[in-house]
Amino acid sequence: MQEKWVISLGGSRIVQDEVDLEFLKEFRKLISSHPSKKFVVVTGGGKTVRTYVKAMRKLGKTTKQQSKVGIAITRFHAIYLMKLFGESANSILPKTMKKVESQLRKNHVVFTGALRYGPKQTTDSVGAKLASHLGCSFINLTNVKGLYTANPKTNKNAKFIKNISWKDFNGRAQKIKYSAGQHFVLDQTAAKVILKNKVTTYIVGSLRELDKIIRKKSFKGTLIKG
Repeated sequence: MQEKWVISLGGSRIVQDEVDLEFLKEFRKLISSHPSKKFVVVTGGGKTVRTYVKAMRKLGKTTKQQSKVGIAITRFHAIYLMKLFGESANSILPKTMKKVESQLRKNHVVFTGALRYGPKQTTDSVGAKLASHLGCSFINLTNVKGLYTANPKTNKNAKFIKNISWKDFNGRAQKIKYSAGQHFVLDQTAAKVILKNKVTTYIVGSLRELDKIIRKKSFKGTLIKG
């Protein structure tokens, strides 16, 4: 049986002011360098989602309505990456776990965005649930090195956390108030799924470290386990 990995690709790694095509090409090269493994990549919405959610909020739209706009954007990002990867990837966007699993049997990599609306969750939740469903590890590829005690971009005293238990990570996540399009390494629902199903989870900020994890080598990032 081929080894499987679920990767949550943060929207911040896909697009900022422009699509980060060079990064995405390197990501494609990395995935292609592991032909004996299978990958599910769940695409986030990043800055694009936050921009639209902010506008929806100004219109007085509900959290559910805001989230549905975010879901559409994550799916668009998945479709873009499907086109970028070409024949090695799925050609039809899956919107259920069953469809993801079915397409993974036929493809080297399957891209998906948010599968369906659920309260207090982002695409990280989708990734965590898929990893649990497929019985594999979960990697969150984001724009910071890993988990910190505070946001390292706004707090110079933030300390890096290399290892943390499922229980302690869940405790940290639950202290943060949920908002549609939120920006945190993993959302509250994902933290609960990881804890409940004991999903080995990694948080990394570069393709170099992602590759090390897949190759079972020492890496710079955060491991959530135990």
